[in-house]
Amino acid sequence: MSMPPDPRFTITLTCPDRPGIVHGLTGDLVRAGCNVVESQQFSSPDTGAFFMRVTVDAPAGQTAEGLRAAVALSAGEFTMDLRIREDSARMRTLILGSTDEHCVNRLLFAQRAGSLPIDVAAVVSNHPGLSELATFYGVPFHHIPVTRETKPEAEAQLEALIAELDVELVVLARYMQIFSPQLAQSLAGRAINIHHSFLPSFKGARPYHQAHERGVKVIGATAHYVTDDLDEGPIIAQETIPVSHHHSAAQFVEMGREVEGRTLTQAVRWHAEHRILLDGKRTVVFH
Repeated sequence: MSMPPDPRFTITLTCPDRPGIVHGLTGDLVRAGCNVVESQQFSSPDTGAFFMRVTVDAPAGQTAEGLRAAVALSAGEFTMDLRIREDSARMRTLILGSTDEHCVNRLLFAQRAGSLPIDVAAVVSNHPGLSELATFYGVPFHHIPVTRETKPEAEAQLEALIAELDVELVVLARYMQIFSPQLAQSLAGRAINIHHSFLPSFKGARPYHQAHERGVKVIGATAHYVTDDLDEGPIIAQETIPVSHHHSAAQFVEMGREVEGRTLTQAVRWHAEHRILLDGKRTVVFH
């Protein structure tokens, strides 16, 4: 009978930069019987903050709570904002969509293929059309209609569903609704949106048409965290593709769909692998 593999954990931290942080943390981990298999760090010259992501193989039976206790002295000494997660735990994720299917489909396909470490708890839409796609992938579907008059009730229903399903990450996969400031703030750092433009240019509605009118030579997509400032959240991932005067606005839209799906999926993967740390209005992404 084969023994189960030793547990692997990823630890991320942010703290004020000063000498001794890496030595202190890794020393605690070695004393706890861990083997460091990956380590990345960054000191921000702009904010004076230190960021670190370290992956360790731990002794059999070790838990996240046990590791937290093992590094407690260093965490306190250096005032660390510390997170520890076992790598085998897939992130509970809720996908929001409206009528466009391409981003939702890409996420669900990547999860089924095993290339995205998430567990999609449900697909939620303000339109009923995505129910067939969700059913195809065997994912529960919830229709929560939204109008100007019913938006507070719809958001309350969405928040209740997030709590009920123990959701850790909310992904706006071309969800064509703007969160209220209250909802955006309650999901701070755990809601990712895909904007079909290369932010900070062409914010708001119909960005491809705005880009076409300006005669741009590249179009792209931006995945960012949701904040209560529309399209102003910290940027996670971006991608561009070349276009020319031969292309119509409709062609911009069609060409952009593939870029949107790739960019959003990449951002979700990095978040689920705990590769993103916030540095004010910016992100530190450990690739």
